[in-house]
Amino acid sequence: MAAALVAFGEELAAAGAAQVGERFSDIPEADDLVKSSPNAFLLGVLFTQGITAERAWAGPWLLRQRLGHLDLRRLADEPAAVAEAFARKPMLHRFKNTLPRWVSAAAARLLAEYGGDAARIWAPGSHVLEVTERLSAFPGIGRKKAAMAVEILTRHFGVHLEGMESGRVAYDVHVRRVFLRSGLAEEDTPDAIDAAASAACPRAPGTLDLPAWLVGREWCRPAKPACEACPLGAACPRRTWIHVEGVGVRR
Repeated sequence: MAAALVAFGEELAAAGAAQVGERFSDIPEADDLVKSSPNAFLLGVLFTQGITAERAWAGPWLLRQRLGHLDLRRLADEPAAVAEAFARKPMLHRFKNTLPRWVSAAAARLLAEYGGDAARIWAPGSHVLEVTERLSAFPGIGRKKAAMAVEILTRHFGVHLEGMESGRVAYDVHVRRVFLRSGLAEEDTPDAIDAAASAACPRAPGTLDLPAWLVGREWCRPAKPACEACPLGAACPRRTWIHVEGVGVRR
């Protein structure tokens, strides 16, 4: 099972996968913005919560459409305008009160600590753990988002980071489901999922994030999983899990 997941990850990396195939968003202009602007990419990471990946990565472009800019100084100094842009119908994000604060705070931090350039957060040669810590310092980017961002930076954008053996997979609902159903992990906890990823791919555990996420989203669904079509179907034992008081238990 570990070999199958690693192989699927290598296939995605060879194809230059972004988030969903070669793209982040269904809107070409939004996809181009995220791919060309480190600052837009960082804002996109903030959006990846509670909505589909395609809609989240379109967020920076849609915000620019409504504001007429993505100027960091104005994002930081004009929080009311940012909030209005999010709240305008159709709402830019389901968390219309939280996301504007995160965006303004991120802009202020980029100006104060990184000279207005998000690429300095992941400067080539930085250690994976350093970049994870820097990302996690932004309000709205926790452990899960930071792990996802690091993996995308190294796989899709080709950013060279030291310490790939220290990488992590995101503790995401899709990733967890795949690790538990496949038998790679025995417990539904962040530490157990991390340990399972490290055991499956010691050289770069974080590279398993996208293949597990895609399998969970596209095939290993909560109900009626498409096991026969899944790229891991031949290797997966297809375990069933139930949750008792928040703890995953194998059935």
